[in-house]
Amino acid sequence: MDREQFLRLKIHEVIEQYPFMESYFEEHKDRFSDPSLSVIETYNQLTEEEREDFAIDVGQSIEAYYAYVEQMFEFLGIKDEDKVRSLTLLPGTNKFKEPEEYERLHIQQGEIVAIVGPTGSGKSRLLADIEWTADKDTPTRRSVLINEKTPDKKWRFSSGNKLVAQLSQNMNFVMDLTVQEFLELHAASRMIEDIEGAIDKIIMAANKLAGESFELDTPITSLSGGQSRALMIADTAILSESPIVLIDEIENAGIDRKKALKLLVKEEKIVLIATHDPILALMADRRIIIHHGGISDIIETTDEEKQMLVELEKLDYYMMEQRTLLRQGQRLKMK
Repeated sequence: MDREQFLRLKIHEVIEQYPFMESYFEEHKDRFSDPSLSVIETYNQLTEEEREDFAIDVGQSIEAYYAYVEQMFEFLGIKDEDKVRSLTLLPGTNKFKEPEEYERLHIQQGEIVAIVGPTGSGKSRLLADIEWTADKDTPTRRSVLINEKTPDKKWRFSSGNKLVAQLSQNMNFVMDLTVQEFLELHAASRMIEDIEGAIDKIIMAANKLAGESFELDTPITSLSGGQSRALMIADTAILSESPIVLIDEIENAGIDRKKALKLLVKEEKIVLIATHDPILALMADRRIIIHHGGISDIIETTDEEKQMLVELEKLDYYMMEQRTLLRQGQRLKMK
């Protein structure tokens, strides 16, 4: 754990990344009342009079805070180096054993990359290589680096260290549970301290994504396709420890695509989208072009394409309006 980097984190960022710290700040809420400040900023804004009145030595207080964090990390067995901050793909070959046409693809935490190519072109193989943390030992002969290093074998063999969470357009629940019961089970399995708070956060996020809102007492088997995917995206963003998320064709999912991506990026996931939708492709920072089982190009999204995205989103919004009117049984009219 980088000390200086950690101390610069805002209090709300510390709680989001390390939920066990919430109880610490709650105990000292008289001192840490503004979660938008870091601990250093909180102490530095104290006046000389306040420091004297409360007998606060800023240097000692910051050291005591960091010592507490280190002790908690050691007690809980948390290793900060385990956190995935970047993913790097090194080239292999396509199905004709021809070299892939790129040098390396480096993807940072919080970045969105689209995967584009014809059906059967090799998008699933790319995902499998990432899941397996390939080391020139798959049919493509690609290599995957985590944090610029050859990854630990735990990513392959430990069920508790799942690298990739997949969100497909075909997701159906079969368990006889309510939304609340489902989320409680998942939160408990992740040993979340504030389960109720996590559930509230997930249901709020899911209802912002879904075309039609739903309640915590709704049976998950009665959720529509769009509601199911909204719930799973919110659940994956907020509860899943998988640092990499692959989304498969959410253009057909009946959810707010832009909000879904913003939520995942906000939660510092590396997001890969397999898509044929130009809006989703242009929302990404870059797009991987796949042909004949190999990566044939990596395209940076240009300023001109970002301008095109604005126009495409206007058209998309117009289509959504007409779809809503159609569902409501109203007549459609030319503008």
